[in-house]
This record gives sequence, structure tokens and C-alpha cells, in this order.
Amino acid sequence: MPQIMANTNNENYPIHVRTGALTQLGEVAAACVKGKKAIIVTDSNVAELYLGKAVQSLTESGFSVASCTVPAGEASKSQEMLFLLYAQFHAAGITRTDLIVALGGGVVGDLAGFAAATYLRGCPLIQVPTTLLAQVDSSIGGKTGIDLPFGKNLAGVFYQPKAVVIDPSVLSTLSRARMAEGMAEVIKYGCIRDEMLFESIEKGTFDLEWILERCIRIKTTVVQNDEFDTGERMLLNFGHTMGHAVEKVTGFSKLTHGEAVAIGMVYASVIGENAGITPAGTTDRIRAVLSRWKLPLSTDLAFEDLYTAMLSDKKKLSGKLYYVLLKKIGEAATYPMSVGVLKTQLEKAIEDVKKTEAAS
Repeated sequence: MPQIMANTNNENYPIHVRTGALTQLGEVAAACVKGKKAIIVTDSNVAELYLGKAVQSLTESGFSVASCTVPAGEASKSQEMLFLLYAQFHAAGITRTDLIVALGGGVVGDLAGFAAATYLRGCPLIQVPTTLLAQVDSSIGGKTGIDLPFGKNLAGVFYQPKAVVIDPSVLSTLSRARMAEGMAEVIKYGCIRDEMLFESIEKGTFDLEWILERCIRIKTTVVQNDEFDTGERMLLNFGHTMGHAVEKVTGFSKLTHGEAVAIGMVYASVIGENAGITPAGTTDRIRAVLSRWKLPLSTDLAFEDLYTAMLSDKKKLSGKLYYVLLKKIGEAATYPMSVGVLKTQLEKAIEDVKKTEAAS
């Protein structure tokens, strides 16, 4: 697979996608970082599998390497873990020319990225995603952040990495559930931008490297056009408004991010069909594809709890929430909704989903 370049106003950086890329991390780092110290941020699951390889590669390229391991799971995207990283960076003697490596899934990427962006007002960062979700989505585009008690990803900055190193072979250690979580984001890309991708998932006629390249190219194109998420990039949040609300109401622990997004896509499609924007039958197609990966299609959480959580969404501007809906599979747009309209549409969508499930 060819190297892909991500070009933004603030940073142009390579995305290396190839089997065995993890063993070449040191070479990539030496080419884009002046300092000779590195600290790897990872989680308790990934550390056992891949920390040794990352340390070895960086050491062989002349880096003095330290590491910091946080507990696996969404709970680590917290103020406490952020300040732990700052303390570890200080103890390791990290300077503004030294390297921070985010080795892990989306949680590690967001947390370590935010720490890199804010420690000493910015240190070089390399993203090394180890889950399908992170490889196709969260490691690219510079979104970093932590969760706050009143919402997901509400503290953070846009901070582009110096490089992204994607090794498809690390996905072999993921459980089917974790692969399914990533497939939720892949399905999202098909819904918003790539009908051929969606149809290939419907038919089961795809291979992993084809999916990776297709999704990465979509993500880099969108980020190049809208680095700071004020227009086109908002389309990447299809299913996320409801998904983030589900995560918040359940305490960021009962469902994975991909599972919550899967639920969100179903409800967004129902809202779109009810509004006459999304063609009839689209929700059925989305439900069928998600079901193939055993992803959840609905939630029994209380309407008022979900609605209240959605009101803290980052896409809320000037009293309106910009909801991503499908014009058709492969084409999405944002639609401003007043909180009153949102309440009505959400309530109806929840009832419609209940009826559909009762009839099936």
C-alpha cells in the first residue's frame, strides 16, 4: 500500500501503512524529530503485546526510550490520567524537541495527543494506532482530548502528528468484538462518502488493506478541506451525536465507542427518513450491515436522559444542533435543528425503532 500524505494548514505528515510498519517506527521517528528522547504512552492491554517492539525500534534508531502505561478503557481519558502523563514526561526529561508516541487505540491516541499538544506548549507526536477504529479514523486528523463529567471529548485541541504508523498485522490480536467496533466506523465512511465501500461490506466482498486505504483516503481528504471541524469534517460525526449521548448516559463503560456509534447511525437514519431527507429503506440496509457484525441497533435508555446528554454535543452552535443525516448511502449533509425540533424528532425516532424491533 502506498504512503499517504495528510496535508493541512499546520502540518503535512506521512501516513505509513504497511505490514511490519511497527518495526520501522524508529526510522520514521528519526526522519521527523530532532530530539533523541522518546516516551511511549500505551495501555495495559497493548503494552503486553507491542510495547517491546516499539521500544526496540526506537532504541535501534538512537532514541533513549521511556514509557507510561495507563489502564485500558475509556475511563483513562480523564484529567487524572492527563496529569499523570505530564508528571511522567517531566520525569523522563522530555523537551520540546523530543518525541511522544501514542501506541494504542483511540483512547490512548486522544489522551497522549492532548498531552503532547499541551506539555511545554507542544511536543512532537507520532500516532501508532493498534485497533481498526484508530487506524481508519481517530489517529488521523489531529483531534485530541479527554472526557469531562458532563460530556465526551469536551476538553481537547486540534494537534496534528508528525507521522502516523499503521501496521495492519497488529489487528490479528484483536477480538471479534474489537474488530466490530472498528467496522462501525468503516460502515460510517460508506454511509457518508463511499457507496462502493458500503456495498462491498453488504456483499462481504472486501479485504482489510482495501478498507484501510479507502477509509484513510476519505479521512485525509476531509481533514485537508476542513482541519478545524467547522464544515465538511462534521460529516464524520454521522451517528456520533446519539452515540456520544449513549456513552455518556451509560458512564462510558457499558458500550464501546463503535457500538454506541452503531446505535447512533440507526437513529440518525430513522430521523432522516422521517424528515424526508433519507430515502425509505436506508435504515433497513444499515441495520442489516451492522447486524452482520453483531453490533447493537438500539438502546432502552430513557429518552430524557439521552436528550439532555445530546444538548452538550460539540456541534451545538447558536442554540442549534447540527445533525448529520444521509441524503442517500454515500452522501451526507449537516442539518441545523433547534432543540425543540431535535426533541420531537428524537422522541419519534425512539418510538419508531421500538415498533420495528417489536415487529421483527
